[in-house]
Amino acid sequence: MKGRFPMAIEVRNLVKKFGAFAALDHVDLKIRSGELLALLGPSGSGKTTLLRIIAGLDWPDAGEVSFDGQNALARGAGERGVGFVFQHYALFRHMTVFENVAFGLRVQPRAIRKPDSAIRARVKELLDLVQLDWLADRYPGQLSGGQRQRVALARALAIEPRILLLDEPFGALDAKVRKELRTWLRALHEEINVTSIFVTHDQEEALEVANRVVVMDKGRIEQVGTPSDVYDNPETAFVHGFIGESIVLPVEIHDGVVRLGDTALNIAAERGSAGPSKLFVRRHDMQVSAPGWGGLEGTVRRVRTFGPIQRADIAVPGRLGETVIEIDAPRDRELHSGDIVGLQPRRYRIFADQP
Repeated sequence: MKGRFPMAIEVRNLVKKFGAFAALDHVDLKIRSGELLALLGPSGSGKTTLLRIIAGLDWPDAGEVSFDGQNALARGAGERGVGFVFQHYALFRHMTVFENVAFGLRVQPRAIRKPDSAIRARVKELLDLVQLDWLADRYPGQLSGGQRQRVALARALAIEPRILLLDEPFGALDAKVRKELRTWLRALHEEINVTSIFVTHDQEEALEVANRVVVMDKGRIEQVGTPSDVYDNPETAFVHGFIGESIVLPVEIHDGVVRLGDTALNIAAERGSAGPSKLFVRRHDMQVSAPGWGGLEGTVRRVRTFGPIQRADIAVPGRLGETVIEIDAPRDRELHSGDIVGLQPRRYRIFADQP
């Protein structure tokens, strides 16, 4: 289903405050025409505020928003060509599935409203697209959560938007349905000609669905990149800690030597780093070896097996006492509670502590 060309979006120096709280703190972002972009971050990071300003449901205190180079802030929400899908569906309970999807077309101004036959054809096309044509005469209360969310998406697409915005679209669904709809949304985006932005706090959802991910925290953008960029090459301590499962150890760096407590680790300090820092390692990147080779050692406290991997809690001594870390290791060497093991990071990042 191909309609009008999708829009490119640019946000420049966007500021939004709620009292003393800065929901958006001088945000700059370019969104490419036709891409599927995720806004990812914890609660209060500013992602939903940014989405609502793009939609025209909220207004910034300062900054610019442009669609294809034109000032979007000069237009109201109804003039922006934007479809919006909410977390809790917002369907009309007294209307059938068919009439819910048709609603946006039926309330358009008379000058641009399509004849009833064209509206019915458009609704049928959309219900076929979201694979719900067989439920056209049902009411929302008769549908599952996943079906209702697909109806909400079909309704948003009815007006042929050039931008589709989704605010935590799968947040109200259980894990199995969420996973099914992620795959479905990705496939759907390939069929429709629209620029899509979705908000989520679920990192797995963002990494699985989006072309690019915008990681936000405290009203600022921490990193923008492909899913592999933000996972494999995190630019800040926040991104490393928020995306994926990370081991975080407090270290000190002096004269290029990285120490955990009194132990010198067998790893290189990053250029220019010195003083109190944090060592970040993915759980699967902490390699287990025999003890006695120098560097980091620890005591296995607990082991659980998950198919081809074993997950182990390992107590690592430090200056202020033990730190228990959790690692994922292959099962080629069985670990047992009480084992003393050596630990060596294969891939890691070191970030200086923030003052």
